[in-house]
Amino acid sequence: MEAAGVRVPHTDDVFVGGEWRPATGDGHTIVSPSDASTVGTARQASEEDATAAVDAAFSARGAWAATPLADRVATCARWLDNVDRRAADLDVAWAVEAGMPVRHGKALHRFGTLASWRSALDGAEEMLRERRRSSELGDVLLRRESAGVVAAMLPYNGPVVTVASKVVPALLAGCPVIVKAAPESLLTMALVAECAQQAGFPAGVVNFVSGPVSVGQALTRDPRVDLVSLTGGHAAAQDVLAVTNGRYARTQLELGGKSPAVILDDAPLDDAPLDKVLRALVPGATNGAGQVCALLSRILVSERRHDEVVERLKSAWERLVIGDPLDRATHIGPLINEAALRRTEGFVARARQDGARLVTGGGRPAGLETGWFHQPTIFTDVAENTELVRREVFGPVTAVQVYRDLDDAVRLANATEFGLSGAVYTADIEAGIEIAGRIRAGAVAVNSFGPAMSAPFGGVGASGWGRESGPEGILGFTELKQILVGAA
Repeated sequence: MEAAGVRVPHTDDVFVGGEWRPATGDGHTIVSPSDASTVGTARQASEEDATAAVDAAFSARGAWAATPLADRVATCARWLDNVDRRAADLDVAWAVEAGMPVRHGKALHRFGTLASWRSALDGAEEMLRERRRSSELGDVLLRRESAGVVAAMLPYNGPVVTVASKVVPALLAGCPVIVKAAPESLLTMALVAECAQQAGFPAGVVNFVSGPVSVGQALTRDPRVDLVSLTGGHAAAQDVLAVTNGRYARTQLELGGKSPAVILDDAPLDDAPLDKVLRALVPGATNGAGQVCALLSRILVSERRHDEVVERLKSAWERLVIGDPLDRATHIGPLINEAALRRTEGFVARARQDGARLVTGGGRPAGLETGWFHQPTIFTDVAENTELVRREVFGPVTAVQVYRDLDDAVRLANATEFGLSGAVYTADIEAGIEIAGRIRAGAVAVNSFGPAMSAPFGGVGASGWGRESGPEGILGFTELKQILVGAA
């Protein structure tokens, strides 16, 4: 298939057991989010394909775990080299099928995929090194062993970076992996799977199936799957928990968020054309048309600086370029599909009904009558107990909340069931670190937005559990064994 000049092979296949096989699931029409036109047709995986992938991974389990770490690192490094060479093609494919701007893909590749993948490669030896300690019964050897077969459930809104943060650490830990990709990233993941094939993994070590929810369910309920690592929503997480708890399979869940950005009163707002705060805050709050789990979707400002900050935000939001995701000037592309657009429109309508004041945005951009576009939108005067504060939109809608003092700012930041990410903006770094420490989240940035993908990342509360990415992310795919060595 051709996607905007990029040839994507194997769109009717699955990659299982080290080879491409015809997919046996339903046909899938790839629709452009930009204009609702048909890009092409492909074939999805079936439940039978998922079972075949588990067969292959289970057969490879012992040999891959016994493969010397240096060889596992070398193979994963070759895969990274291949992905890096195809980065521009991957950005185009992702823009075509998911509507993510190529500039967003390029930035995510540099600061997400490469950072996460390389840090795992560089830190694998140290993380998996055998430790020795003494005990009252003799010496104790502590070894990290493979957790077994892993089902990695990937989202459409960052599939390549999630390979780096989730799949690569599992492979380095000695786990064979079945990658279940979303239908909306079928083209992108076909290219990534081709890169894996060229890297020379042994048969069954890494397998790729793209398909509907039923394919993921077939994987998670298979008793030979030892660990399920999901990036997704609450419904998918609840399903994973329901089908894995009976066999005590391990789970890692990276779910949604309602992340706060706290602007302290001393944060500099007087630099032109974009002040220091907005250089980080704007992308952190608007990237991916809001379809980012760690999105800074709530901006907390003081009563004293509210009007000034909101005016700055309005100007910055209105300068964002909305349009064709293949255009390198575009900041904001379309939402993934019509359902996502209607969901976002519903949040906007209900925010108005709840009494929030629209600052900018609020509807379809002028001149973009086709496709699933929505203006980046800001509301202020948003009551604390309303839907826009409590629920994840997963669209380009930002709520501004007002705090009285720092304690109130922390209270508002933590007044959510989620705990994935956050940010603090201030001229006083130590004060920022102190406030960051009081925010209940897995990752908080000071004068930036994150997370840093070279370090472990994950959530608390309704944002899930477990950590992935960075060298420490490898540990989540291991079992820790002690070997007690008594006197001879």
